[in-house]
Amino acid sequence: MQAASVIAFDKPIVVTETPVPEPGPGRVLIQIEASGLCHTDIHAARGEWPIKPRLPFVPGHEGVGIIRELGAGVTGRQVGERVAVPWLGSACGTCAYCVSGQETLCADQSNTGYTVDGCHAQWAVADARYVVPVPEGVPPVEAAPLTCAGVTSYKAVKTSRLRPGEVAAVFGIGGLGHLALQYARIFGAETVAIDVTEVKLRIATRLGADHTVNAAEQDPVEAIMEMGGADVAIVLAAEPAVLEQAHASLRPGGRLVLVSLPKDNEMRLPIFETVLHGLSVIGSVVGTRADLAEVFALHAAGRTEVVCETRPLDEINEAVEDVLSGRVGARLVFTF
Repeated sequence: MQAASVIAFDKPIVVTETPVPEPGPGRVLIQIEASGLCHTDIHAARGEWPIKPRLPFVPGHEGVGIIRELGAGVTGRQVGERVAVPWLGSACGTCAYCVSGQETLCADQSNTGYTVDGCHAQWAVADARYVVPVPEGVPPVEAAPLTCAGVTSYKAVKTSRLRPGEVAAVFGIGGLGHLALQYARIFGAETVAIDVTEVKLRIATRLGADHTVNAAEQDPVEAIMEMGGADVAIVLAAEPAVLEQAHASLRPGGRLVLVSLPKDNEMRLPIFETVLHGLSVIGSVVGTRADLAEVFALHAAGRTEVVCETRPLDEINEAVEDVLSGRVGARLVFTF
């Protein structure tokens, strides 16, 4: 099979022919139809996070495909079923987090495309308990970005406790941001889209943003404060300065939701403003299997639109450069 492999953190990703993997007990073999390129894949391939993947590995945690073989002991899944393979590859299933619906906080978890091989390949194996069925009528190319970009941004909006009529500012209108904007609108918010690229702001306008701010041309804090400030600011851009702008754009009682992961793992947090204005700083990690099922249901009902373009897998290094340079409107998806 054709697979993209990271062999060194300082070298390009290589696409090679490798054997089709065998599904072990409790696992399923999936013929991948589409696999989204997430910025996390780039961090992983470059070893930019404190805990690095073990080399070599196959990245990709937005995989969608058809189950072709069941490993021993698999129940509840069927050959021929279309499923998504998310970031949460598996969890212990018994800790306090797992049994209370917070499985993505489990300390004993595996992560697709990071601690176990992922989906930037023609075939992949996955834990049968943690794949999520894709509803009829949701094309694989659209389901793939929803598997991480969708469920992560959806979880961020849920975590923000956003209420109808509040103002939600989305910083970074890319693969996650264009979906976060739509979920905020579904929750009934007045939305502000902030980005430095006019193309992405036009996408935001088409998707129903009430306001847009080009942060390359005007101070986003001033622009949002002129509107009265934001009740919720969701940050999907990884520059520390953007995180700090989002915090400064909040009105009293506002909530800052951190989703992106800055390379240097830090931001400046003004304590006086946070305390005296009663601000909350909330971390939001990727959603659960239940969250992803909700994301798929919303999309199947026509409530969301996925903005993406497709590429062949052998263009993965060019695709990475396009993402880093901001030349991609929202999401890139590899198709097989």
